[in-house]
Parts: sequence; C-alpha cells; structure tokens
Amino acid sequence: MLAPLVQPGAELTAAERERYSRHILLPEIGALNQRRLKNARVLVIGAGGLGSPVLLYLAAAGVGTLGIVDHDTVDLSNLQRQIIHGTSGIGRSKLESAAAAVVELNPLVSVHQHDVWLSAENALDLFAQYDLIVDGADTFATRYLVSDAAALLDKPCVWGSILRFDGQVSVFWNRHGPTYRDLYPEAPPAGSVPSCNEGGVFGMLCGTIGATMVAEAVKLITGVGRTLLGRVVLFNALDATWREFSIARDPAAPAVTELIDYDLFCGTSITDAISVQQLAALLEARARGELDFDLVDVREPEEYDIVHINGAQLVPQGGILSGEVVLACDRDIVVHCKAGPRSAAVLAELQRRGYEHVHQVAGGILAWVKEIEPTLSTY
Repeated sequence: MLAPLVQPGAELTAAERERYSRHILLPEIGALNQRRLKNARVLVIGAGGLGSPVLLYLAAAGVGTLGIVDHDTVDLSNLQRQIIHGTSGIGRSKLESAAAAVVELNPLVSVHQHDVWLSAENALDLFAQYDLIVDGADTFATRYLVSDAAALLDKPCVWGSILRFDGQVSVFWNRHGPTYRDLYPEAPPAGSVPSCNEGGVFGMLCGTIGATMVAEAVKLITGVGRTLLGRVVLFNALDATWREFSIARDPAAPAVTELIDYDLFCGTSITDAISVQQLAALLEARARGELDFDLVDVREPEEYDIVHINGAQLVPQGGILSGEVVLACDRDIVVHCKAGPRSAAVLAELQRRGYEHVHQVAGGILAWVKEIEPTLSTY
C-alpha cells in the first residue's frame, strides 16, 4: 500500500460533510481522507470520452482543484459518449463546456482551464502545478509525452484507453514502478492502431473505464486500497469480462532524461503533406485537364458512404499495406484518410516501396469538411 499522496486540507464545513457524507461513512475514507481529496490538485488530459466521466466523478468525489487540458470544440458526433457535454454545447469549447458541467455538479471545486495543445514545450510547467495526472488522451504520441513528463517530475499518472469494445487502465509512477514505456517500449507503426474516431467506440465503455480511472486516482490521493501500479486491467464490454496482467520496470531501459519530439518518435510527423486548400486547387486543375493525379481515400467503405471527396477513389488502407492492392507507381498520387494517421502509414509504405510522387492530405477529410465543404456530413 502506498502512502497518501496529498496532505489533509482544512476541516470540512457542515455543507461539505453533508455533500460527502456517503464517503465519510466509509471507514477507509472518513473525514480525514475527504480532507485529502479537498486538498488535491488533479490534472485531466482531455475532456472527451474518458475525460467526461473522469471529470464528473472527480468533482463529485470532492477533489478540490481540477485542471483540464483540451483544445477542441464539441461536435454532434461527440455526444454518443462524451457525457459531460450537451446538445446546446455543440460548437462550444470543450474546456468551457466541461468546466461549466463540473461547477454545476460541485461549485466547491476550483476548475483551471488549459486551452493548449499539450507538447514537450509546455508539459513540464503544466504538470508541476498538480499532484496527479489522469491521462485520457487518444493518441500514442500524447500518452508517451504524458508518461515521460510525469516521470521527470516524479508524479503518478493514471492511464486509460478505449477502442471499440475494449478498455485498459493502469497506474504509472516512476518512483515506485513501471511507466507507459514499460508497457509499450516501442510505439506501434503509425496508422496500425485506429483511433476511436476511425475505429469506433462502444459509448458506455467510456463510463466503465473512466470510473475505474477515478477510483485509482482517489486511492492514490488517500492512500487506501491496492492501486493498479504494476498491473493492467482489461475490460471487454461484449463479453463482460475483466482480465489482468502484471508489468514491471525494465531495468535495461534507458532512463527518461528529457522530453522529445513525440510525433517523430511515433512516426506521426506530417511529411510530404499538402493542405486541403492545395488539394482543392489540384482538383480544380484536374477538372480543367491541366494535370492528372489519383486521389486515393484509404478509409473503410462505411466511412466513405458517410462522406467523401468527389473524384476520390476508395482503396482501404489494409489492402495497400498488405500488398493485395497495387497502386500505379508511374502516376502522381495523393492519399487521405479521416484525420491523418492512416494516410501517413500508407505514405510511408509507398515511399518504402519506391514510389516517388505520393503525398498525403494534412488533416484528412475532417479538414476538408471544415475548411472547404462545410455543408458535407462528418463523423
């Protein structure tokens, strides 16, 4: 059992005792540990699928200060799982929407909004303001960044991830055990693992995994129970099954001494990319017969049916990477996916095979809809 992460705060008021009475009745929590929660400062990465239940349950539990990192806006497709937001918030900053929901649930909580893209340049200064980091990010680059920054500052990190019907939760803390790098020593090839935006997610799974993450955060803050440090739990919602496996620090792994370029490390740096504005100009020129090239959509058929760019041919990523589909190597090729990761993987593979005239569309079809054809559907 780990020692409590946070010292007790001020005595509870009568209103706080009433609000948190069901916690105080638990011998393991009681008034003393409720004061630790009151004094805790927790930073939540993302106000999306996992961030939504995490923020609500942390606020309900009485965590005194919550920081939120996000740089996105609410759209209709979020509402299937991002329960902290509502229909009236569509188009609103997720930060503002989430903060308003937290304050409505528990006005005793102080909310700090960090409207930034988390990066190697700002992570350490930001994390230094908090006792504990809760990572609900949906990209490998951000997960490595969060884990490394927490390790450098000797702060615990509660991590969770979801995809389709599966979720995972663990606790990383460099001082006491493994970090994310011990679970994933190497980043998976770019585009090999779809994001929830690309592969879908069972909406209710976010609640199960998010609540589990909050339970770990509360145990760390108060020092009660056995945390998931050194363990990973996996939940499959289709089968309603939980599994667990152990992880340990790799003694041969090099220590984290600085933050790096995580997009480069994960192979997600945008290279040989064109903007959607450039693509629009190229398509206009092609329509006039001034040039010729193939625009290849590497998403799946069901995605193409929702929305596609006129003049694009559908060739799913899997067929290209497996070699089942061979694109003409003597033509100019532009590839795109939903947001970038899959087209980056296809671009890298084609370049490896010797294709010299291939580019990807930065931001994918989401950028196209946002900047070129806003009347089109999105997902």
